[in-house]
Amino acid sequence: MRRKMLSLLLAASFMAGILAGCGNAGQEAENGTGETGNRTANEENSGESGNSEKNDSVIVTMPTTSEPEAGFDPVYGWGAGEHVHEPLIQSTLVVTNENLEIEKDLATDYQVSEDGLVWTVTIREDVKFTDGEPLTAEDVAFTYNQCRDNSTANDFSMFSEAVALNDTQVEFRLNRPYSIWAYTMANVGIVPEHAYDENYGSNPIGSGRYRLVQWDRGQQVILEANPDYYGEQPRMKRVTILFMTEDAALAAAMAGEVDVAHTASLYASQELSGYQLFEVDTVDNRGLNLPAIPEEEIDGLTVGNDFLSDVNVRRAINIGIDREKLIDNVLLGYGTPAYSVCDNLPWYQEAAEVSYDRQEAVSLLEEAGWTPGGDGVRQKDGAQAAFTILFDPEDSVRQALAEEVKNQLAELGIEVTTEAVGWDTAYDRAQSQAMVWGWGAHTPMELYNLYHSMEDGYAQYSPYRNETVDAYMDQALMSNDLEESYELWQKAQWDGSTGITQEGDVPWIWLCNVKHLYFVREGLTIAEQKIHPHGHGWSIINNVDKWSWE
Repeated sequence: MRRKMLSLLLAASFMAGILAGCGNAGQEAENGTGETGNRTANEENSGESGNSEKNDSVIVTMPTTSEPEAGFDPVYGWGAGEHVHEPLIQSTLVVTNENLEIEKDLATDYQVSEDGLVWTVTIREDVKFTDGEPLTAEDVAFTYNQCRDNSTANDFSMFSEAVALNDTQVEFRLNRPYSIWAYTMANVGIVPEHAYDENYGSNPIGSGRYRLVQWDRGQQVILEANPDYYGEQPRMKRVTILFMTEDAALAAAMAGEVDVAHTASLYASQELSGYQLFEVDTVDNRGLNLPAIPEEEIDGLTVGNDFLSDVNVRRAINIGIDREKLIDNVLLGYGTPAYSVCDNLPWYQEAAEVSYDRQEAVSLLEEAGWTPGGDGVRQKDGAQAAFTILFDPEDSVRQALAEEVKNQLAELGIEVTTEAVGWDTAYDRAQSQAMVWGWGAHTPMELYNLYHSMEDGYAQYSPYRNETVDAYMDQALMSNDLEESYELWQKAQWDGSTGITQEGDVPWIWLCNVKHLYFVREGLTIAEQKIHPHGHGWSIINNVDKWSWE
């Protein structure tokens, strides 16, 4: 405890240095009107939040990993990728609401051709970029064609080209049907063709709710409300984001320097004067891949696992893990049981949910021929019931989850070895061993990416193939109706006779959804949050424009 308190004191000292000096360091961003912001978070917000007289600004901390490496450029992943969120600085054609339903934003209408290959979108006529230039269909087409050629965050393999039909209509031409194109439109912010160059990420011009006025790399970002925004004006006129470790964020909250501080379950039980803990439900899940084929060598790489290839073994593991106990022991209660990669999303299959049943798990193992051995480890034909769980050495939660699963499976007579592995070799190693992963996104493509087989064989991240599952997902993508496609995604998970759930192939075991936790200053009301995806960062301020002070 003394060591932790010292860490927090040092973090507080570091925080003070940031607030005192960051206004003169790093990259400053023009706000689109020729003015340049150069005020520190401390100068701007001291006496202006919490118990302030002027209640239209807020300071929020985010993990250091939330700072976009390529800047605030949607072409290179801003608003997409692992940390899916609304781009804020730019506008999108559509948005998702709290129920992840599609709602129009820049778009006033969109139509899909019968063959699903052409999406025609009509946009508003009253939108301007922050430099005063109008936003037209040409800008929309330019943005998407740039994404097609350069994006590594979004999948544009189904996209052929975008063509502006006139100032207010753009046509998206696909090379294959893609019913969930609307989810792509929900996180691609529109950039101005006339002002786009290699420096755009550092000095973005957009048409969104906010404009970037200052960016001190490695330290902070300051956003101000866009006075020419076409929608309702934001209540929060100034938003300061500080990039900090969890220790530093906690120290900043303890010092009363921030209004919202991200935190982890380890710190959540602390009582901070003037703050309350705010919990957000997520689909930020942690799970294990279980290679579903016998071991073989493919192009010099070991693929598959003899022990885990037995479906009864995988089923036993799935119901032999006490998820509530795991959440209590590892997340200190700040999580929910996970049963799929898409819990509580519109395409979730309720048949994925299972109950902890140790006795049934034992019966499944014995049915598969794994009988108790003298050393407590089950055996079959001279082989032991054993496998390895890999984890990221820089992620203490994933390591703790691996150890907890190890302990629980030992009670079933399964021997687990845990091993830290770097990402440089993790993807190859996971082709033959289990690994603790983190997934969860606001799109059904997460299912496709994990379970659909590739043209040359098995699924991408762990060897698995089921032609019926593939067919349902292919049909879902070819559907002309987004809502109707959800049923096909659900059937891909379980159709009554086959799928990826407990009664099916169960090639992945889902453990928990990690709650996102924040210390929030008393008096600040955070607007209702949609379920957060994987990535503890920008999602919290998706609707910061609707936050308010009492």
